[in-house]
Amino acid sequence: MPSQHVVRRAGLAPLLVCLAALASLPAPSMAQESASDSEIRALIARLGDSSCRFQRNGRWYDAAAAQAHLQRKYDWARKRGMSGDAESFIAQAATRSSFSGRAYRVDCPGQAQAEAAPWFTAQLAELRTSAPPR
Repeated sequence: MPSQHVVRRAGLAPLLVCLAALASLPAPSMAQESASDSEIRALIARLGDSSCRFQRNGRWYDAAAAQAHLQRKYDWARKRGMSGDAESFIAQAATRSSFSGRAYRVDCPGQAQAEAAPWFTAQLAELRTSAPPR
């Protein structure tokens, strides 16, 4: 029977593969990193401020729990020097479970349920059109 340590380590493998993809991206300059960091934090905040439900690994979570989950994923990646732009964050962390590989889904009032990738992409486009020029 495997020890808990072995089981936990095996459960981290998909997360490490996903986050390694973020690490392989070209390192942004300090100005880009700051802009990217701001956009990613704004995307995470938008989810938390929404009235949407967020599905991961077959279970639905409220917006606040989803925000906390994505913030933890982002903080984990940043502590390990894995950074990228907002599009990379969407593709590598915000739309798919690092554990199971299953796509996240979003269910917002008055809208059809959808995969999280198009929702985050639309949110990013709105952020960029409403942001002052840099």
